[in-house]
Amino acid sequence: MPERTFAGRPTTVVIGASAAGLFAAAALAEFTDVTLIDRDTMPQGPEPRRGVPQAHHAHLVWGGGVAAVNNLLPGLVDEAVASGARLVPIMGGMVSRAPTEVWFRRYTSTHHRNLVCSRPLFDHVLRERVLRDPQVHLLQNTTALGLEGDAAAVTGVRVKNGAGESVLRADLVVDASGRGSRAPDWLKELGLPAAEVREVDAGVAYATRRFKAPGRTSGMQFPLINVQANPAKPPGRGGIILPVENGRWIVTLSGTRGGEPSGAADSFIDFALGLGDPMIGELLKEAEPDGGVVTSRSTANRRHYFERMPRWPDGFVVLGDAIAGYNPVYGHGLTVAAQCAVAARDVLRSAGLTAHGTAMRVQRAAARPVGAAWDLAVGQDALYPGATDTPPTLVQRLLARYVDSCVKTGAANYRALGALLDVMSMERSPARLFSMDMLWPMLVGRKQELLAGPPLRDDERDAVVSGPK
Repeated sequence: MPERTFAGRPTTVVIGASAAGLFAAAALAEFTDVTLIDRDTMPQGPEPRRGVPQAHHAHLVWGGGVAAVNNLLPGLVDEAVASGARLVPIMGGMVSRAPTEVWFRRYTSTHHRNLVCSRPLFDHVLRERVLRDPQVHLLQNTTALGLEGDAAAVTGVRVKNGAGESVLRADLVVDASGRGSRAPDWLKELGLPAAEVREVDAGVAYATRRFKAPGRTSGMQFPLINVQANPAKPPGRGGIILPVENGRWIVTLSGTRGGEPSGAADSFIDFALGLGDPMIGELLKEAEPDGGVVTSRSTANRRHYFERMPRWPDGFVVLGDAIAGYNPVYGHGLTVAAQCAVAARDVLRSAGLTAHGTAMRVQRAAARPVGAAWDLAVGQDALYPGATDTPPTLVQRLLARYVDSCVKTGAANYRALGALLDVMSMERSPARLFSMDMLWPMLVGRKQELLAGPPLRDDERDAVVSGPK
Protein backbone atom coordinates (compact mmCIF):
# COMPACT_ATOMS: atom_id res chain seq x y z
CA MET A 1 0.00 0.00 0.00
CA PRO A 2 1.50 3.38 -0.96
CA GLU A 3 1.93 6.27 1.43
CA ARG A 4 -1.30 8.21 1.86
CA THR A 5 -1.17 11.68 0.39
CA PHE A 6 -2.26 14.86 2.18
CA ALA A 7 -2.19 18.58 1.63
CA GLY A 8 0.27 20.39 3.87
CA ARG A 9 1.41 19.19 7.26
CA PRO A 10 -0.11 15.90 8.53
CA THR A 11 -2.73 16.06 11.28
CA THR A 12 -3.10 13.96 14.42
CA VAL A 13 -5.88 13.65 16.97
CA VAL A 14 -4.82 12.47 20.44
CA ILE A 15 -7.63 11.16 22.63
CA GLY A 16 -7.02 12.06 26.27
CA ALA A 17 -5.18 15.07 27.70
CA SER A 18 -3.79 13.33 30.77
CA ALA A 19 -0.07 12.53 31.06
CA ALA A 20 0.03 9.87 28.32
CA GLY A 21 -1.82 12.12 25.88
CA LEU A 22 0.33 15.13 26.69
CA PHE A 23 3.53 13.12 26.24
CA ALA A 24 2.19 11.79 22.94
CA ALA A 25 1.32 15.29 21.76
CA ALA A 26 4.81 16.51 22.63
CA ALA A 27 6.36 13.65 20.67
CA LEU A 28 4.12 14.01 17.62
CA ALA A 29 4.32 17.80 17.33
CA GLU A 30 7.71 17.30 15.69
CA PHE A 31 5.96 15.76 12.67
CA THR A 32 2.32 16.83 12.67
CA ASP A 33 -0.26 19.31 13.86
CA VAL A 34 -1.84 17.82 16.99
CA THR A 35 -5.38 18.22 18.31
CA LEU A 36 -5.77 16.98 21.87
CA ILE A 37 -9.32 16.14 22.92
CA ASP A 38 -10.58 15.52 26.42
CA ARG A 39 -14.03 15.23 27.94
CA ASP A 40 -13.03 17.37 30.95
CA THR A 41 -12.45 21.06 31.48
CA MET A 42 -8.79 21.43 32.38
CA PRO A 43 -8.05 23.08 35.73
CA GLN A 44 -6.13 26.34 35.66
CA GLY A 45 -3.67 25.21 38.33
CA PRO A 46 -2.34 22.07 40.02
CA GLU A 47 -5.75 20.72 40.96
CA PRO A 48 -7.38 17.27 40.64
CA ARG A 49 -9.93 16.67 37.89
CA ARG A 50 -12.62 14.10 37.24
CA GLY A 51 -10.76 12.36 34.41
CA VAL A 52 -7.81 11.46 36.65
CA PRO A 53 -9.48 9.95 39.74
CA GLN A 54 -6.23 8.29 40.80
CA ALA A 55 -4.57 11.71 41.18
CA HIS A 56 -5.26 11.70 44.94
CA HIS A 57 -2.95 8.72 45.48
CA ALA A 58 0.85 8.67 45.68
CA HIS A 59 2.67 9.03 42.36
CA LEU A 60 6.28 9.25 41.25
CA VAL A 61 8.33 9.10 38.07
CA TRP A 62 11.05 6.45 38.13
CA GLY A 63 14.55 7.15 36.81
CA GLY A 64 13.78 5.73 33.36
CA GLY A 65 10.80 8.05 33.16
CA VAL A 66 12.87 11.04 34.27
CA ALA A 67 15.30 10.30 31.43
CA ALA A 68 12.42 9.95 28.96
CA VAL A 69 10.86 13.24 30.10
CA ASN A 70 14.18 15.05 29.73
CA ASN A 71 14.64 13.49 26.30
CA LEU A 72 11.17 14.46 25.14
CA LEU A 73 10.79 17.83 26.87
CA PRO A 74 14.19 19.20 27.88
CA GLY A 75 13.96 21.31 31.01
CA LEU A 76 10.56 20.02 32.13
CA VAL A 77 11.98 18.18 35.13
CA ASP A 78 13.70 21.40 36.24
CA GLU A 79 10.39 23.26 35.82
CA ALA A 80 8.67 20.69 38.02
CA VAL A 81 11.37 21.02 40.68
CA ALA A 82 11.08 24.80 40.56
CA SER A 83 7.34 24.38 41.19
CA GLY A 84 7.86 22.22 44.27
CA ALA A 85 8.73 18.71 43.06
CA ARG A 86 11.84 16.89 44.28
CA LEU A 87 14.43 14.67 42.64
CA VAL A 88 14.94 12.03 45.30
CA PRO A 89 18.03 9.79 45.32
CA ILE A 90 17.14 6.12 45.53
CA MET A 91 17.94 4.61 47.98
CA GLY A 92 19.70 7.49 49.70
CA GLY A 93 16.48 9.49 50.09
CA MET A 94 14.24 6.55 50.82
CA VAL A 95 13.46 4.15 53.67
CA SER A 96 12.20 1.06 51.91
CA ARG A 97 11.25 -2.48 52.82
CA ALA A 98 11.10 -4.98 49.94
CA PRO A 99 8.29 -7.53 49.50
CA THR A 100 10.67 -10.10 50.98
CA GLU A 101 10.70 -7.98 54.19
CA VAL A 102 14.34 -6.99 53.62
CA TRP A 103 15.24 -3.38 54.40
CA PHE A 104 17.41 -1.61 51.84
CA ARG A 105 20.47 0.28 52.97
CA ARG A 106 20.44 3.94 52.03
CA TYR A 107 23.42 3.75 49.72
CA THR A 108 24.24 7.10 48.13
CA SER A 109 26.58 5.77 45.44
CA THR A 110 23.94 5.01 42.80
CA HIS A 111 22.86 7.60 40.22
CA HIS A 112 19.13 6.81 40.35
CA ARG A 113 16.70 9.66 40.99
CA ASN A 114 12.91 9.64 41.16
CA LEU A 115 10.78 12.72 40.51
CA VAL A 116 8.37 13.14 43.40
CA CYS A 117 5.40 15.47 43.73
CA SER A 118 1.62 15.34 43.75
CA ARG A 119 0.01 14.14 40.53
CA PRO A 120 -1.94 17.41 40.02
CA LEU A 121 1.30 19.39 40.19
CA PHE A 122 3.03 17.14 37.67
CA ASP A 123 0.07 17.24 35.29
CA HIS A 124 -0.14 21.02 35.55
CA VAL A 125 3.55 21.58 34.76
CA LEU A 126 3.38 19.07 31.89
CA ARG A 127 0.15 20.52 30.47
CA GLU A 128 1.44 24.11 30.59
CA ARG A 129 4.63 23.12 28.79
CA VAL A 130 3.02 21.02 26.05
CA LEU A 131 0.26 23.52 25.31
CA ARG A 132 2.85 26.27 24.75
CA ASP A 133 3.75 24.46 21.51
CA PRO A 134 1.89 26.20 18.65
CA GLN A 135 1.55 22.83 16.90
CA VAL A 136 -0.67 21.52 19.74
CA HIS A 137 -4.32 22.55 20.13
CA LEU A 138 -6.63 21.44 22.96
CA LEU A 139 -10.36 20.76 22.60
CA GLN A 140 -11.94 20.49 26.03
CA ASN A 141 -15.36 19.04 26.91
CA THR A 142 -15.09 16.80 23.88
CA THR A 143 -15.81 13.07 24.01
CA ALA A 144 -14.53 10.52 21.49
CA LEU A 145 -17.37 8.32 20.24
CA GLY A 146 -15.60 6.06 17.75
CA LEU A 147 -13.19 5.77 14.85
CA GLU A 148 -13.75 6.66 11.22
CA GLY A 149 -12.33 4.39 8.54
CA ASP A 150 -12.14 0.65 8.10
CA ALA A 151 -9.99 -2.36 8.96
CA ALA A 152 -7.23 -1.12 6.64
CA ALA A 153 -6.95 2.50 7.78
CA VAL A 154 -8.36 4.92 10.34
CA THR A 155 -9.14 8.34 8.89
CA GLY A 156 -10.48 10.23 11.88
CA VAL A 157 -12.51 10.13 15.06
CA ARG A 158 -16.17 10.87 15.78
CA VAL A 159 -16.61 13.29 18.65
CA LYS A 160 -19.33 14.97 20.65
CA ASN A 161 -19.21 18.33 22.40
CA GLY A 162 -21.40 21.32 23.06
CA ALA A 163 -21.78 21.92 19.34
CA GLY A 164 -23.10 18.39 18.74
CA GLU A 165 -21.52 15.45 16.96
CA SER A 166 -18.86 15.80 14.27
CA VAL A 167 -15.88 14.06 12.71
CA LEU A 168 -12.28 15.18 13.19
CA ARG A 169 -10.35 14.00 10.16
CA ALA A 170 -6.76 12.99 10.83
CA ASP A 171 -3.81 11.21 9.28
CA LEU A 172 -3.19 9.62 12.69
CA VAL A 173 -5.44 8.96 15.69
CA VAL A 174 -3.76 8.17 19.01
CA ASP A 175 -5.76 6.64 21.87
CA ALA A 176 -4.18 7.78 25.14
CA SER A 177 -7.41 7.67 27.13
CA GLY A 178 -6.12 5.39 29.90
CA ARG A 179 -7.73 2.42 31.63
CA GLY A 180 -11.16 3.37 30.33
CA SER A 181 -10.05 3.12 26.70
CA ARG A 182 -12.64 1.84 24.24
CA ALA A 183 -10.03 0.86 21.65
CA PRO A 184 -10.94 -2.87 21.77
CA ASP A 185 -14.58 -2.06 20.94
CA TRP A 186 -13.62 0.44 18.26
CA LEU A 187 -11.32 -2.05 16.54
CA LYS A 188 -14.10 -4.64 16.60
CA GLU A 189 -16.45 -2.12 14.96
CA LEU A 190 -13.89 -1.78 12.16
CA GLY A 191 -14.08 -5.53 11.56
CA LEU A 192 -10.82 -6.50 13.25
CA PRO A 193 -10.39 -9.49 15.59
CA ALA A 194 -10.01 -8.97 19.31
CA ALA A 195 -6.53 -8.57 20.70
CA GLU A 196 -5.23 -11.02 23.29
CA VAL A 197 -5.90 -9.75 26.81
CA ARG A 198 -4.40 -10.85 30.11
CA GLU A 199 -5.46 -9.78 33.59
CA VAL A 200 -3.68 -10.32 36.89
CA ASP A 201 -5.72 -8.97 39.77
CA ALA A 202 -4.38 -9.25 43.30
CA GLY A 203 -7.56 -7.58 44.57
CA VAL A 204 -5.68 -4.55 45.84
CA ALA A 205 -7.63 -1.70 47.40
CA TYR A 206 -6.14 1.71 48.19
CA ALA A 207 -6.83 4.35 50.78
CA THR A 208 -5.07 7.72 50.67
CA ARG A 209 -5.06 10.64 53.05
CA ARG A 210 -3.08 13.86 53.06
CA PHE A 211 -1.37 15.09 56.22
CA LYS A 212 0.44 18.25 57.18
CA ALA A 213 4.12 17.39 57.44
CA PRO A 214 4.75 17.01 61.18
CA GLY A 215 7.35 18.80 63.25
CA ARG A 216 10.25 20.18 61.25
CA THR A 217 10.01 17.67 58.40
CA SER A 218 8.70 20.17 55.84
CA GLY A 219 11.95 22.12 56.17
CA MET A 220 14.20 19.18 55.28
CA GLN A 221 14.61 16.52 52.62
CA PHE A 222 12.56 14.00 54.56
CA PRO A 223 12.81 10.53 52.98
CA LEU A 224 10.11 8.59 51.21
CA ILE A 225 8.86 5.80 53.49
CA ASN A 226 7.82 2.61 51.71
CA VAL A 227 6.70 -0.65 53.31
CA GLN A 228 5.88 -3.11 50.51
CA ALA A 229 3.44 -5.98 50.89
CA ASN A 230 4.74 -9.53 51.12
CA PRO A 231 2.92 -11.86 48.67
CA ALA A 232 4.13 -14.86 50.66
CA LYS A 233 1.93 -13.73 53.56
CA PRO A 234 -1.50 -12.93 52.14
CA PRO A 235 -3.33 -10.70 52.51
CA GLY A 236 -0.55 -8.35 51.47
CA ARG A 237 -0.54 -4.98 53.14
CA GLY A 238 1.70 -2.05 52.39
CA GLY A 239 1.97 1.71 52.52
CA ILE A 240 3.97 4.74 51.46
CA ILE A 241 4.58 8.21 52.85
CA LEU A 242 5.33 10.59 50.01
CA PRO A 243 6.51 14.04 51.18
CA VAL A 244 5.36 16.48 48.50
CA GLU A 245 5.09 20.20 47.86
CA ASN A 246 3.50 22.73 50.22
CA GLY A 247 4.54 20.90 53.38
CA ARG A 248 2.26 17.93 52.86
CA TRP A 249 2.55 14.16 53.09
CA ILE A 250 0.52 11.96 50.76
CA VAL A 251 0.01 8.65 52.55
CA THR A 252 -1.32 5.72 50.55
CA LEU A 253 -2.15 2.41 52.23
CA SER A 254 -2.97 -0.77 50.33
CA GLY A 255 -4.21 -4.27 50.98
CA THR A 256 -5.13 -7.34 48.93
CA ARG A 257 -8.27 -9.50 49.25
CA GLY A 258 -9.23 -9.94 52.86
CA GLY A 259 -6.91 -7.19 54.04
CA GLU A 260 -8.20 -4.05 52.33
CA PRO A 261 -8.07 -0.65 54.05
CA SER A 262 -11.39 1.08 54.55
CA GLY A 263 -12.39 4.65 53.85
CA ALA A 264 -12.98 5.34 57.54
CA ALA A 265 -10.77 8.14 58.85
CA ASP A 266 -10.66 6.73 62.38
CA SER A 267 -9.14 3.43 61.21
CA PHE A 268 -6.49 4.87 58.88
CA ILE A 269 -3.62 5.01 61.37
CA ASP A 270 -4.60 1.69 62.94
CA PHE A 271 -4.29 0.06 59.52
CA ALA A 272 -0.85 1.64 59.07
CA LEU A 273 0.24 0.34 62.47
CA GLY A 274 -0.80 -3.15 61.35
CA LEU A 275 1.54 -3.32 58.36
CA GLY A 276 4.47 -5.72 58.41
CA ASP A 277 6.35 -2.89 60.11
CA PRO A 278 4.47 -0.22 62.13
CA MET A 279 6.81 2.65 61.17
CA ILE A 280 4.31 4.47 58.92
CA GLY A 281 1.62 4.36 61.61
CA GLU A 282 4.07 5.55 64.27
CA LEU A 283 5.10 8.53 62.13
CA LEU A 284 1.48 9.44 61.41
CA LYS A 285 0.70 9.73 65.12
CA GLU A 286 2.56 13.04 64.99
CA ALA A 287 0.87 14.33 61.82
CA GLU A 288 -2.32 16.38 61.45
CA PRO A 289 -4.77 15.18 58.77
CA ASP A 290 -5.45 17.54 55.89
CA GLY A 291 -8.67 16.18 54.43
CA GLY A 292 -10.55 12.91 54.35
CA VAL A 293 -9.71 9.43 53.06
CA VAL A 294 -9.98 8.65 49.34
CA THR A 295 -10.27 5.01 48.26
CA SER A 296 -9.82 3.14 44.98
CA ARG A 297 -10.24 -0.43 43.78
CA SER A 298 -9.40 -0.11 40.08
CA THR A 299 -5.99 -1.71 40.50
CA ALA A 300 -5.90 -4.85 38.35
CA ASN A 301 -3.01 -5.38 35.96
CA ARG A 302 -4.67 -5.62 32.54
CA ARG A 303 -2.80 -5.74 29.24
CA HIS A 304 -3.96 -5.73 25.62
CA TYR A 305 -1.44 -7.34 23.27
CA PHE A 306 -2.22 -5.08 20.32
CA GLU A 307 1.27 -5.60 18.92
CA ARG A 308 0.46 -9.28 18.32
CA MET A 309 -2.61 -8.68 16.17
CA PRO A 310 -2.28 -10.17 12.67
CA ARG A 311 -3.87 -7.06 11.17
CA TRP A 312 -3.67 -3.46 12.33
CA PRO A 313 -5.11 -0.37 10.68
CA ASP A 314 -2.85 2.36 9.41
CA GLY A 315 -3.43 5.69 11.08
CA PHE A 316 -4.21 4.35 14.58
CA VAL A 317 -2.00 3.91 17.66
CA VAL A 318 -2.75 3.08 21.30
CA LEU A 319 -0.35 4.33 24.01
CA GLY A 320 0.13 4.32 27.78
CA ASP A 321 -2.48 2.89 30.15
CA ALA A 322 -4.79 2.27 27.20
CA ILE A 323 -2.42 -0.59 26.32
CA ALA A 324 -1.86 -1.78 29.87
CA GLY A 325 -2.80 -0.62 33.34
CA TYR A 326 -0.79 -1.75 36.35
CA ASN A 327 -1.25 -2.14 40.06
CA PRO A 328 -0.42 1.45 41.13
CA VAL A 329 1.77 0.24 44.00
CA TYR A 330 4.66 -0.12 41.53
CA GLY A 331 4.35 3.47 40.34
CA HIS A 332 5.23 2.77 36.71
CA GLY A 333 2.31 4.42 34.89
CA LEU A 334 3.89 7.84 34.31
CA THR A 335 7.25 6.31 33.40
CA VAL A 336 5.66 4.01 30.80
CA ALA A 337 3.64 6.89 29.36
CA ALA A 338 6.79 8.95 28.79
CA GLN A 339 8.75 6.01 27.39
CA CYS A 340 5.91 5.09 25.01
CA ALA A 341 5.93 8.64 23.61
CA VAL A 342 9.70 8.55 23.10
CA ALA A 343 9.36 5.19 21.35
CA ALA A 344 6.70 6.62 19.02
CA ARG A 345 8.83 9.65 18.21
CA ASP A 346 11.88 7.51 17.46
CA VAL A 347 9.92 5.34 15.01
CA LEU A 348 8.53 8.39 13.23
CA ARG A 349 12.01 9.83 12.80
CA SER A 350 12.81 6.92 10.48
CA ALA A 351 9.39 6.16 8.98
CA GLY A 352 6.79 8.35 7.34
CA LEU A 353 3.83 9.07 9.59
CA THR A 354 1.40 8.24 6.79
CA ALA A 355 3.33 5.29 5.34
CA HIS A 356 1.73 1.85 5.31
CA GLY A 357 2.77 -0.14 8.40
CA THR A 358 4.07 2.80 10.41
CA ALA A 359 1.25 2.61 12.97
CA MET A 360 2.02 -1.03 13.69
CA ARG A 361 5.72 -0.23 13.99
CA VAL A 362 4.85 2.39 16.61
CA GLN A 363 2.56 -0.10 18.39
CA ARG A 364 5.33 -2.68 18.58
CA ALA A 365 7.84 -0.12 19.81
CA ALA A 366 5.45 1.02 22.56
CA ALA A 367 5.06 -2.61 23.65
CA ARG A 368 8.65 -2.70 24.90
CA PRO A 369 8.32 -0.30 27.86
CA VAL A 370 4.82 -1.66 28.48
CA GLY A 371 6.20 -5.19 28.66
CA ALA A 372 9.00 -4.22 31.03
CA ALA A 373 6.58 -2.65 33.51
CA TRP A 374 4.15 -5.53 33.08
CA ASP A 375 6.76 -8.13 34.00
CA LEU A 376 7.75 -6.18 37.11
CA ALA A 377 4.13 -5.88 38.26
CA VAL A 378 2.76 -9.34 37.55
CA GLY A 379 5.93 -11.03 38.78
CA GLN A 380 4.74 -10.10 42.28
CA ASP A 381 0.95 -9.88 41.91
CA ALA A 382 0.54 -13.27 40.24
CA LEU A 383 1.71 -14.86 43.49
CA TYR A 384 -1.41 -13.75 45.40
CA PRO A 385 -4.29 -16.24 45.73
CA GLY A 386 -6.94 -15.74 43.07
CA ALA A 387 -4.93 -13.18 41.12
CA THR A 388 -5.05 -15.10 37.86
CA ASP A 389 -6.70 -18.13 36.25
CA THR A 390 -3.27 -19.29 35.08
CA PRO A 391 -0.99 -19.70 38.11
CA PRO A 392 2.73 -19.05 37.68
CA THR A 393 4.65 -21.71 35.79
CA LEU A 394 7.72 -23.42 37.23
CA VAL A 395 9.95 -21.10 35.22
CA GLN A 396 8.09 -18.03 36.49
CA ARG A 397 8.35 -19.25 40.08
CA LEU A 398 12.09 -19.85 39.65
CA LEU A 399 12.53 -16.38 38.18
CA ALA A 400 10.60 -14.90 41.11
CA ARG A 401 12.97 -16.67 43.51
CA TYR A 402 15.93 -15.34 41.59
CA VAL A 403 14.58 -11.80 41.80
CA ASP A 404 14.16 -12.28 45.55
CA SER A 405 17.84 -13.25 45.68
CA CYS A 406 18.69 -10.11 43.70
CA VAL A 407 16.76 -8.01 46.22
CA LYS A 408 18.57 -9.62 49.14
CA THR A 409 21.92 -9.10 47.46
CA GLY A 410 21.10 -5.50 46.57
CA ALA A 411 20.19 -4.82 50.19
CA ALA A 412 23.69 -5.87 51.23
CA ASN A 413 25.91 -4.68 48.36
CA TYR A 414 25.86 -1.27 46.64
CA ARG A 415 27.11 -2.67 43.32
CA ALA A 416 24.24 -5.18 43.16
CA LEU A 417 21.78 -2.49 44.27
CA GLY A 418 22.82 -0.39 41.28
CA ALA A 419 21.98 -3.26 38.92
CA LEU A 420 18.67 -3.90 40.70
CA LEU A 421 17.67 -0.23 40.52
CA ASP A 422 18.57 -0.09 36.83
CA VAL A 423 15.75 -2.58 36.28
CA MET A 424 13.29 -1.32 38.90
CA SER A 425 13.72 2.25 37.61
CA MET A 426 13.09 1.04 34.04
CA GLU A 427 16.45 2.38 32.90
CA ARG A 428 17.71 -1.02 31.73
CA SER A 429 16.16 -4.33 30.67
CA PRO A 430 15.70 -7.24 33.13
CA ALA A 431 18.76 -8.88 31.55
CA ARG A 432 20.74 -6.49 33.76
CA LEU A 433 19.94 -8.75 36.71
CA PHE A 434 22.14 -11.43 35.14
CA SER A 435 25.16 -9.15 34.74
CA MET A 436 28.34 -9.57 36.74
CA ASP A 437 27.37 -6.53 38.82
CA MET A 438 24.67 -8.75 40.29
CA LEU A 439 26.09 -12.27 39.92
CA TRP A 440 29.52 -11.57 41.45
CA PRO A 441 28.18 -10.06 44.70
CA MET A 442 25.46 -12.70 44.85
CA LEU A 443 27.84 -15.66 44.54
CA VAL A 444 31.22 -14.65 45.95
CA GLY A 445 31.32 -10.90 46.59
CA ARG A 446 31.45 -9.05 49.87
CA LYS A 447 28.05 -8.39 51.42
CA GLN A 448 27.05 -6.52 54.57
CA GLU A 449 24.73 -7.94 57.17
CA LEU A 450 21.05 -7.37 56.41
CA LEU A 451 19.45 -4.58 58.41
CA ALA A 452 17.31 -5.58 61.38
CA GLY A 453 14.98 -2.59 61.01
CA PRO A 454 14.23 0.55 59.02
CA PRO A 455 17.21 2.86 58.38
CA LEU A 456 15.47 6.05 59.50
CA ARG A 457 18.10 8.38 60.96
CA ASP A 458 17.87 9.84 64.45
CA ASP A 459 17.70 13.41 63.12
CA GLU A 460 14.79 12.40 60.89
CA ARG A 461 12.90 10.82 63.78
CA ASP A 462 13.58 13.88 65.91
CA ALA A 463 12.28 16.18 63.16
CA VAL A 464 8.94 14.37 63.20
CA VAL A 465 8.29 14.83 66.90
CA SER A 466 9.91 18.24 67.38
CA GLY A 467 7.98 21.46 66.98
CA PRO A 468 8.92 24.14 64.47
CA LYS A 469 12.17 26.00 65.10
